[in-house]
Amino acid sequence: MRHPTKTCLAAAIAAASFGLSQAHADEIVIGASLPLSGPLAGFGSFQQWGYKRAVDEVNKAGGISVGGKKEMVKLIIRDDKTDPNATAANTETLISRDHVVAMLGSCTPALVNAGALVAERAKKPLVTGCDPLEAFKSVRKWKWVWDIFFDEPDLASVELKAVADLGAKTNMKIALWHDNGPDGQVVGGQIWPNVAKQFGYEVVQNAEFPVDNTQFTSIIGEAKSKEAEVVLVDAITPQAVAIRKQMAASGYTPKVLNIEKGAEPVQFAEALGKLADGVLVGGYWDPSFPYPGAADLAKAFESETKLSSSQHIADSYAAAQVLLDGIAAAGSTDPEKINAALAKTDKTYVVGPVKFDENHTAKLPVVSLQWQGGKTVVVWPKSAKTGDLLFPVP
Repeated sequence: MRHPTKTCLAAAIAAASFGLSQAHADEIVIGASLPLSGPLAGFGSFQQWGYKRAVDEVNKAGGISVGGKKEMVKLIIRDDKTDPNATAANTETLISRDHVVAMLGSCTPALVNAGALVAERAKKPLVTGCDPLEAFKSVRKWKWVWDIFFDEPDLASVELKAVADLGAKTNMKIALWHDNGPDGQVVGGQIWPNVAKQFGYEVVQNAEFPVDNTQFTSIIGEAKSKEAEVVLVDAITPQAVAIRKQMAASGYTPKVLNIEKGAEPVQFAEALGKLADGVLVGGYWDPSFPYPGAADLAKAFESETKLSSSQHIADSYAAAQVLLDGIAAAGSTDPEKINAALAKTDKTYVVGPVKFDENHTAKLPVVSLQWQGGKTVVVWPKSAKTGDLLFPVP
């Protein structure tokens, strides 16, 4: 695999705000390959902040004790440009050139799994969020990689549970649109059809499209002609924005519109303005959750960046904390000792309790979020609500 050019490295250094100098003997070096550019840059920017905050907190507290001596943690981040090949190449470089003792993951199955396979072969621990658990488990039986995220079956059913529980009436005709990426195929192609039938819906359309598709008018026209009042979408952010705009241009407004993945980051709402109002997206974290530091984390992000927070600051922050706690528990930079310590993780973090199972996964509970006025509110379950369901979609 070809390593990034010096020009690309310079761009990555600038974007990540970290130097890539040779590690000092008294530093604990960890690294990550993140989508700081390309279609998933919105996700990568939040991850970068979460990873950096966890490392900064450890260093401000004096570092981590290794062999009885406190050492500072050095975080190296490289830009994978939303390209799985670059993620794999970056991970190899982090291991061979930057001499990391452990790593943190990228975002979405295509990127996370590409780096995780390299880490697995090299026998280097890697902790990640942002990789739905079924897509993660389907790759192989992991030994060195650990995933903290939601499970696709839970996410696939959350919006239909919310609609049913909140008494939102539709004609029970549903359209499913999804990309042909790993999670799009799992959620849209396999899980959603079954879940829809379980809830009594008639699936009038199940449309798959390439991950780089830009025109959706034919898909939209078919759903409109079949009078689908519920539409579930799985697509990355640029496509999600294009879909919503093209739906408006076509005069098609279903009563329920759920867009997974692409509607998560605030860039979705910023690009759409009022068109984002009413769009549902599955969630696994909110500052209102009763976990230690949840509210403070969002406040810190918004204070430092002057931007709206995202749930991805939480899973990235927690993943980094889990890794750093594993290194501290091991009291060593030996990969096998760190990995053994990670296996014993059993602690409540900002995302809730984290305890890995035999598949190296820790499942986060899901809620239903809805964009309203440029921010997401929790509309279901009722016990966690921070706002009422906007129904039907404006």
